[in-house]
Amino acid sequence: MKNAAPCYYHLDVEVSPERIGQIGRILAAHLRYWDIETLAEPVCQCAEALLRTIDEHAEDKNTTLEMWWNGQHLITAIQDSEPDIRPHSAPKGCLTQIAALSNGWGCCAAGTGGKIIWFSQRARVADRAPLVPVMPVPSLCDARALPRVLPPAAVALAGDWWEALTGYPEPATANA
Repeated sequence: MKNAAPCYYHLDVEVSPERIGQIGRILAAHLRYWDIETLAEPVCQCAEALLRTIDEHAEDKNTTLEMWWNGQHLITAIQDSEPDIRPHSAPKGCLTQIAALSNGWGCCAAGTGGKIIWFSQRARVADRAPLVPVMPVPSLCDARALPRVLPPAAVALAGDWWEALTGYPEPATANA
C-alpha cells in the first residue's frame, strides 16, 4: 500500500565518480521504503545523469539532492552551486534523457548563484493505493430503535389504538 502521508528526503553530497552509483542506490532504497519502487529505475537514471554532468563540468562538486513524495507525484531536485554551468549549456544528452524518462522537468535559479534542476514522476494508476471504503457513521435511524409494531390482532383487541401502539395513554388534545 502506498503511503498517504507526504515523504521528504534531503542529501548533501560531494559528487565523485564512485559516489554516483552509491547515491543511486540510496535513492532506490528510499523509494522502496516509501513503497514506490516502480519509480526507482527512471528516478535513479535521471539523477545519475545529472550527477555525472556535475562531476564532469563543475568545479564545486558539492550538491544537494531532495525528493518529495505526496502520494501521487515524486519530485526530485538536484542543486549545484556552480554559476558557470547553465541549463542551456548543459550536455544535450543529459536533458534529453531527463525529458524522456520523466513526466516533467524544469530549472530555476538557486540562492547560491547556481541552479536547481528538478524532474517529476507520476505514479501510474496501477501503482497507486486502492481506495478503501470507510464504514459509514451510524445515522439516527440506526442509533435509535424502531417503534415496536404490534401484531394486527393485538391492535384490534385494544380499545385505544394509541395506547396499544405506544404503551402510553393518548395525550390530551386542546380540541377535546
